[in-house]
Amino acid sequence: MFPAPLHCLCLLTLFLTIAYARFSGPLEPMTFTVYEGQESSQVIFQFKAGPSAVDFRVTGDTDGIFQIQPDGLLYSNKTLDRETRPLHVLQVSALNAQGVTVEGPVTITIEVKDINDNKPQFVPKKYEVSVRQNSRPGKPFLYVNATDLDDPATPNGQLSYKIMLQLPKFNDIMYFQIDSKTGGISLTPEGSKDLDPTKNSFYQLVVIVKDMGDQEENSFSDDADVDITVLGNIWKAPEPVTIIENSTDPHPMKITQVRWNDPGAVYSLVEKEKLPRLPFSIDQNGDIYVTEPLDREEKDSYVFYAVAKDDQGLHLARPLEVKVKVEDINDNPPSCPPTITVFEVQENEKIGSSIGKFTAQDMDEANSINSVLKYKIVDQTPKHPREDLFLIQDYSGVLQLARQSLKKQDSPQYNLTISVSDKDFTTICHVQVNVIDINDQIPIFEKADYGNLTLPEDTPIGTTILTIQATDSDEPLTGSWRIVYRIIAGDDEGQLDVETDLLTNAGSVIVKKPLDFETTPVHDIVFKAENPEPLVSGVDYNDSSFATFQLFVTNVNEAPQFSQHVFQASVSEDVPIGTQVGNVTAQDPEGLNISYSLRNNKDGWLRIDPFTGDIFTAAKLDREDQDPYRVQVVATETGGSTLSTAVEFHLNIQDVNDNGPRLVKDYNGLFLCHPLTAPGSVVFQATDDDVQPYRGSQFTFSLGSDSLKNSWEVTKINGTYASVSTKHTNFEEEVYNISIRIIDNGKPPMESTVYLPITFCKCEAGSCYRPAGQQPGMPTVGMAVGILLVTFLVIGIILAVVFIRIKKDKNQENENTDASEIKPLRR
Repeated sequence: MFPAPLHCLCLLTLFLTIAYARFSGPLEPMTFTVYEGQESSQVIFQFKAGPSAVDFRVTGDTDGIFQIQPDGLLYSNKTLDRETRPLHVLQVSALNAQGVTVEGPVTITIEVKDINDNKPQFVPKKYEVSVRQNSRPGKPFLYVNATDLDDPATPNGQLSYKIMLQLPKFNDIMYFQIDSKTGGISLTPEGSKDLDPTKNSFYQLVVIVKDMGDQEENSFSDDADVDITVLGNIWKAPEPVTIIENSTDPHPMKITQVRWNDPGAVYSLVEKEKLPRLPFSIDQNGDIYVTEPLDREEKDSYVFYAVAKDDQGLHLARPLEVKVKVEDINDNPPSCPPTITVFEVQENEKIGSSIGKFTAQDMDEANSINSVLKYKIVDQTPKHPREDLFLIQDYSGVLQLARQSLKKQDSPQYNLTISVSDKDFTTICHVQVNVIDINDQIPIFEKADYGNLTLPEDTPIGTTILTIQATDSDEPLTGSWRIVYRIIAGDDEGQLDVETDLLTNAGSVIVKKPLDFETTPVHDIVFKAENPEPLVSGVDYNDSSFATFQLFVTNVNEAPQFSQHVFQASVSEDVPIGTQVGNVTAQDPEGLNISYSLRNNKDGWLRIDPFTGDIFTAAKLDREDQDPYRVQVVATETGGSTLSTAVEFHLNIQDVNDNGPRLVKDYNGLFLCHPLTAPGSVVFQATDDDVQPYRGSQFTFSLGSDSLKNSWEVTKINGTYASVSTKHTNFEEEVYNISIRIIDNGKPPMESTVYLPITFCKCEAGSCYRPAGQQPGMPTVGMAVGILLVTFLVIGIILAVVFIRIKKDKNQENENTDASEIKPLRR
């Protein structure tokens, strides 16, 4: 036991340390946060009371862990466990010499903060379950469950599930998946598609659960086995169904069925396409019915889906497609065209010539016996000059001239009655045949020369510049009478066109494309008038069907014209000022001189020769500032006119290695836990404002100073990433600024020196520790420990001095005693 002075000195030192650490204060309600699992005998707080208080008492949820000394020092003498009690509510009172409460009691709350000291556990460790082939992907068929005694509100108790192994595994494809949060196991899309009990009916999964959420460091894990049996699937699409239309059988009528793998499914039908009504239903046994007679002519087929859901309304599997075809019966007679069919035949047509094709309709199924039609002429009006002038092909409906050529003077029109029959029905239709005049007359222009006309070259497109007229003596409004005008000479560029009035045969000559004085100042036009119908043999067009016209085009001053809308050039960004980078030229339609200038040259990087259009650099280029550099080149007429035209000029600037490497960001959060128990490292990334190949493909990293090589080393990870590692563990708790030299792979290469601040600090849960409730200026636990060590060193020095002094005094006393006992020698 220490002597009384030394004991007092120790208590004084302890009190001074506590006071400096600000762990003392008046007796009042307070809340403290303490991590579980820490070593025992931790000081919580020292309470101060009035002069009459000579002792303190603590009651409440102490659990024999919390005690208080007479001087008010509250401390724990055992390790706390959050899972046993997460909150301790204490009452602290100050007592006088008689043991009477003079202050308090006040409530002191100790919150026990969780640490990750419990591993998750599966209950049970093995699961057995079955799943049906083709079950819906993503719908869980099993939930695995693990528990963790740590606080679920912290990462310590946040669990994450993962499938670690699937046996067997074909083609490296996972058939099963797990929800990392809920533990629900379901089929993947591949599993839903490919699982087949005939190929493999048993699978085994190894499922792992880990705590700490997404964090890997300091996490605990557990695993469980899942045995899965694959059962066959009876949920399959039925074979296509055929239903005869207009059935007289009683309805509803069962047509097919579907079945889910297990009892209790809720069935329904869903349309594939929107219909006024769906004439089908399904009962809860999965039997599908047609609810009414179907009409093939209304709809010849139906496609819909059968759906199975659970009692929660969730799909049990993919819907099944049900196909129904409506089989035709001959329940529709042939029908005539909505308007009477009219054919034309020239009066000189030869016997056997095709006049036209008559087509009737049948609503029954195409290309079936029910829709095969047969045609027959049953009447001809008039019957002059004879009957049977026409015949019709039985199945094709082609109408032909049968007996002789027709003459308009005999009859200009014939009306035919045609019967159209299928195998059960007959319909009567009518056809009109008009006899038309033969094309034996040519168009004749009213005048052979339409004179001349002068137009400016900017005459708008669509302008009518002339009307021409020819006449034809054939029957009006027939193909033999109608006239088509063509320009056969004088318009090689197709700048003109002629439109014909169908009622008068007048031709309007219009401007179709822009006129061009510089290309063709004079057009000598030749028109030809023709019929759309061919002329009869022996009749040909002659000079009467041709006319001439002369068009003079006058010049209009036009702006200069560039050969393209955008000019582009490329140049390296380090070219000297004055380097030619491109050339643009324009032509003036009137042959005037042109002057060139630049517009939007906002940075003044370029200049242009006003006479030649050559473009030069006028300042230093910088690709990192702007690429491409865009300006406008303006071509302006000179010599009495100021018309101008502008085009874009784009200068693509090629990169050179003119930027040194740098860090991609500020690395102010790099830290290593102090004290190091093993060499540590941090990772950083470099970049470069240049483009490839100079940036980042092959950065070289090294330490910026030789003095760092004993403690640090730099290791390249890839072209842009590197790590800085310690070579030993003897580092102070402070910030080290490590200089790094980075060199890119340009020619010549660029070099930069950067600084990485790496902080050595006390760590808690994988990051720098900052105690809960610590205020700015409050010493850390490390500082408090340092203060205690310094204090104990001072005490040691004092004790050594005291002991040396005591020993010295004692030796002196012994020497005096020995001297007094020595007697002089007698001779």
